[in-house]
Amino acid sequence: MPATCVIGLQWGDEAKGKIVDLLTEQHDIVVRYQGGANAGHTVVRDGQTYKLSLVPSGIFQPQVQCVVAGGVVLNPASLLCEIESLVKRGVKVDKNLMLSDRAHVIFPWHVDEDRLLDKQCTSGEAIGTTLRGIGPCYRDKVGRSLAVRLGDLYRPDFRARIDLITAAKNETFHAFGAPGDRLDAQRIFEQYHAFAERLSLHVADTTAYLLDAVEADKRVLFEGAQGALLDIDHGTFPFVTSSNSSGVGVSAGSGVPGRYITKVVGIVKAYTTRVGGGPFPTEEDNETGEHIRRRGNEYGTVTKRPRRCGWFDAVAARYTARLSGADVLAVMLLDVLSALPELKICTAYDLEGQRITDFPSHVDDLRRVVPVYETLPGWQKEISDVCCVDDLPINARKYLDRLAALLGRPVGVISIGPDRQQTIFAEGMRD
Repeated sequence: MPATCVIGLQWGDEAKGKIVDLLTEQHDIVVRYQGGANAGHTVVRDGQTYKLSLVPSGIFQPQVQCVVAGGVVLNPASLLCEIESLVKRGVKVDKNLMLSDRAHVIFPWHVDEDRLLDKQCTSGEAIGTTLRGIGPCYRDKVGRSLAVRLGDLYRPDFRARIDLITAAKNETFHAFGAPGDRLDAQRIFEQYHAFAERLSLHVADTTAYLLDAVEADKRVLFEGAQGALLDIDHGTFPFVTSSNSSGVGVSAGSGVPGRYITKVVGIVKAYTTRVGGGPFPTEEDNETGEHIRRRGNEYGTVTKRPRRCGWFDAVAARYTARLSGADVLAVMLLDVLSALPELKICTAYDLEGQRITDFPSHVDDLRRVVPVYETLPGWQKEISDVCCVDDLPINARKYLDRLAALLGRPVGVISIGPDRQQTIFAEGMRD
């Protein structure tokens, strides 16, 4: 049975949660495999809007097993708050949510480190961390000696480990000029011991579970967080997240070999947005960008920060579609462009007089490029109630066809509004 992966092909916020929620109906298991509570997935169901950060977007189908795999970093307090919010609204969160015992845990020292290190800027431009301790937790994971995994919270030496780490972290904070011993080992131990008791129902070896599932031909849906341009190795470094947020991170984060993944859905907005620092070649810091922001409600799900907005960058999206192995595209928020008289698509870059179509590997080169645009007529007609592709205005169809041609992938899903019903699927996409 094929496994499917949903990957954002831009700088995140591509409305992946909506597509995961819709595709969940055809799957047995939904897996979140990287990132942390810096992710924000929005799902609209039955007139209600849900904001998810750690819980997979498949949680609204009670018969589906939701898995948070080992590549995710978990803040137990944030996760418990999210679970409680869902339960209060009538969503089942029981054994249908499974947490990997290999997932690394965010502690108060990670949040403190995030705040201290955020004062350091790269080339005078802040990277744009959400200050939730994600990066420092991944740094400890790679460093190993001061890392704690979820399964460690249930080991008899957990208290001793907290003592060791708090002593080391207090020395680090002192070196940064922070006052006194700011971390209280006893308090942190008691707090996380209580977290462990409340989460014990959900903790399991998800790697073994998922390997058994794919070998038994279970239908598995992998849910990416952030976007491929934020990939730690292949994105616009250093203005990236701390994990592999492109398609190359699926196997490392979940433990499932790539041979089991037979369909990759690449999610793009019909335009481009970005939160935080870093180069953004097609940014429209003007009336057009503000129009897109207002119409698309472009504010961070987690941070509430206004997103930077601009035209569709086909150079960047083609790169990430290739990087992530996208088979088909889902074009989201097409309705946002409805009122504009003309639309632009970046089809190439001009780098110091040379036209290029490959995405630059170094951020300084990306900062210097000038987008080469192709202009298409808009449709200036509301499309939020359209039921099929043939009913879209001809210029909207031409726009979608051009995106497909530039990225070399067919468009399989079109979103024309936030509700589940405001989605057009090509034949075979739900299979």
